Amino acid sequence: MTYQETLDYMFTQLPMYQRTGKAAYKADLDNTLAMDSYFNHPHKKFKSVHVAGTNGKGSVSHSIASVLQKSGLKVGLYTSPHLRDFRERIKINGEVISESAVIDFIANHKEKFEELKPSFFEMTVALAFEYFAKEEVDIAVIEVGLGGRLDSTNIITPLVSVITNISKDHTNLLGNDIATIAKEKGGIIKPGIPVVVGERQELIEDVFKSIAQERGSDIEFSEDCYQLKNAVIKAGRQELDFVSVKDEGKFKIECDLLGKYQQKNIRTAICAIDQLRKKGIDISDENLRSGLSEIVKETGLLGRWQILQEEPKVICDTGHNAAGIREIIEQIGMTDYRKLHVVFGLVDDKNTDEVLSLMPKEAVYYFTRASIPRALDEMKLKELANAYDLQGKTYPSVEEALCAAKQESEKEDLIFVGGSTFVVAEVV
Repeated sequence: MTYQETLDYMFTQLPMYQRTGKAAYKADLDNTLAMDSYFNHPHKKFKSVHVAGTNGKGSVSHSIASVLQKSGLKVGLYTSPHLRDFRERIKINGEVISESAVIDFIANHKEKFEELKPSFFEMTVALAFEYFAKEEVDIAVIEVGLGGRLDSTNIITPLVSVITNISKDHTNLLGNDIATIAKEKGGIIKPGIPVVVGERQELIEDVFKSIAQERGSDIEFSEDCYQLKNAVIKAGRQELDFVSVKDEGKFKIECDLLGKYQQKNIRTAICAIDQLRKKGIDISDENLRSGLSEIVKETGLLGRWQILQEEPKVICDTGHNAAGIREIIEQIGMTDYRKLHVVFGLVDDKNTDEVLSLMPKEAVYYFTRASIPRALDEMKLKELANAYDLQGKTYPSVEEALCAAKQESEKEDLIFVGGSTFVVAEVV
């Protein structure tokens, strides 16, 4: 099979959560464990870092990977979903897996896949672990796909576990209240393995403490390690001044991630790096600063407050649940512009009311849909949005919506593209 034929097989023969939603989610690790045995436990052949959470886990994963790369290590990075190409999910030192490696993996093991009938995600995790083992990476940063306890990545025993934050997302699978979701995410905490929690959240702090105590794991909350004293975004950089809570030492980080919400993610990544140092990973202060200054360059991270063009300024962001949208709206409010245009699409299994209630009413909307089965119909989205006094026209594709927004904008305007990861995927 060609690469495209291989992808077609993967996307159509096997359930894929990003495309079909709940039908692709498997609430057990049976297939994952069966495939892990079949491939002779590849995850045991490299060190790892495990990253879970509702928002920010992708940014934290890329940040840690960038620092490790700058430390001279051969670093695997597994994340999801992809934006432009499936191969973005599996990288070594910022380079995506080759097309031939994907083709060969499917061709050589297709018979086993058709016997086990794994989900798209289960198969992709097996591919990543097998690839990292074969290429002899020193360490791999592994992002949880969905949840934690029953996620296919949760067979690893990492050097450190990281949980960025918890908010309501995928409630149809993980639970309707934040404490239940936290228990699922906390399922990545392993006996005796330290865990870093990115945000201290009153409603769920004790959930993580309880799991950590039960499993004999040291737990740190990032704000107990570092305090952010000042932050400035200018000239395509974000300058962050941190102070160590333990020794009051000051240090400055220049970061190429421009989202204000990245401040928490960078602090979380720094705490995880501290834990890796304690485990004997050689990471200098210069490696830390250099890695955090070139995350996009080193890892190829896309879609996080990404500026696509100037005059008019076009910015996209993959934030897609209420907590993520709230952060985006806050940063839009800090941005200078004459008029706001929003190219907007959602998937049909989200809490649309909660998201729509947060969107600015003064903007002009271009309601659209991404080209995936889960996308919410643009006409239905407009109808739902009108109830929140959000006004605009509908467009059958993201490309047409963005084109219309550009045509109707003046150079001092701001065009924001988002609502769904898959809308952003069509513009980056």
